[in-house]
Amino acid sequence: MNTPNKLTLLRVLLVPLVMVFLLIESIPHRYLWALIVFVAASFTDFLDGNIARKRGLVTTFGKFLDPLADKMLVNAVLICFVQSGLASAAAVVIIIVREFAVTSVRLVASGSGKVIAANIWGKLKTVTQMLSIVAILLLEELNGAGLLGIGEYLPAIYATLIWLSTILTVVSGITYIWDNRQFINTTK
Repeated sequence: MNTPNKLTLLRVLLVPLVMVFLLIESIPHRYLWALIVFVAASFTDFLDGNIARKRGLVTTFGKFLDPLADKMLVNAVLICFVQSGLASAAAVVIIIVREFAVTSVRLVASGSGKVIAANIWGKLKTVTQMLSIVAILLLEELNGAGLLGIGEYLPAIYATLIWLSTILTVVSGITYIWDNRQFINTTK
């Protein structure tokens, strides 16, 4: 297994750790710890792609697992946000449904011998989701430490971030499915 694929697997392994920090309220500075782990995991996404392209280590396994690892990380955090009251369940369900739809198209394509890498919209969606998560974790930590005087505005800020991410997620999903519609054959 090459280095980029190991980094992708590391991202998957960091998912339960970030969830522990988000869900166990008795952990001091849990949002800070969750932020650190989330940023480290997100950085592996940037790093594995760059290493794979620069060193010619792009693999079918990497093309398939990399976007799944992103989905696992982001969706796990968003589900934890719903449980903590930081995100709308409706927005998170829309995001997850899009991920299932895109993954389904990817699986059908792989059955035809084609691996579909993420397009620019999918990458933009992932970056937007990750930046929204980072902002929410940072604001929660600062608010919990008493360093913000805008606590009453935080739910509106979080809702705006999550819904903007959701809209971009839907747009990227529609674009992805449209661009790969040849794999959706309704006559068979």
